[in-house]
Amino acid sequence: MHSLIVLAHPDPASLTHAVAHRIGQAILAAGDDNTVAFADLAAEGFDPRFTGADNALFRQTGPVPADVAAEHARLAAADTLVLVYPLYWWSFPALLKGWIDRVFTQGWAYADGPDGKVEKKLQHLQVHLVGLGGAGQDMIERRGYGAAMKTQIDKGIFDYCGARVLSSTLLLDSDTGGAQAHLQAATAIGTKMAAPTP
Repeated sequence: MHSLIVLAHPDPASLTHAVAHRIGQAILAAGDDNTVAFADLAAEGFDPRFTGADNALFRQTGPVPADVAAEHARLAAADTLVLVYPLYWWSFPALLKGWIDRVFTQGWAYADGPDGKVEKKLQHLQVHLVGLGGAGQDMIERRGYGAAMKTQIDKGIFDYCGARVLSSTLLLDSDTGGAQAHLQAATAIGTKMAAPTP
């Protein structure tokens, strides 16, 4: 299994980074054939802005921008994509959303057919989502945020491209001392990801 772990947090000392690395360590520990690569979007300076060049690619009138092509190559080498991110306004941070906007392009992640049918091009990709939030589970449930995120992210993005979301985990109460429990959960998440499917 080759996993690409993408994280979008500006502070390398953050709990988000610690969770991502704990997941990676658990994947590696679970099998000699497992490999892990990290895409630290903030540290790498990924530009999330959808520019004229991205619009031209969407319209199939321009080439793939070089930085997008590099991300396509990273994803093509992976069979498992793990997104680890802080919840900002009940969704991805802008940096991660911009990565999705620019990288999951028409013609590469999906193709709109002339008959109106969508060709889902990422059916080989398994996805695991790990969001960290300061709020508690009671607020998530009371306001329907969890269901909204699953609709927007799991279905609206990944299912549209054919990628299978195998797990979607929220590690909550991060602001009130849940860090140690979240690190233990990260190890369990990574171990489960790497377990062979029956």
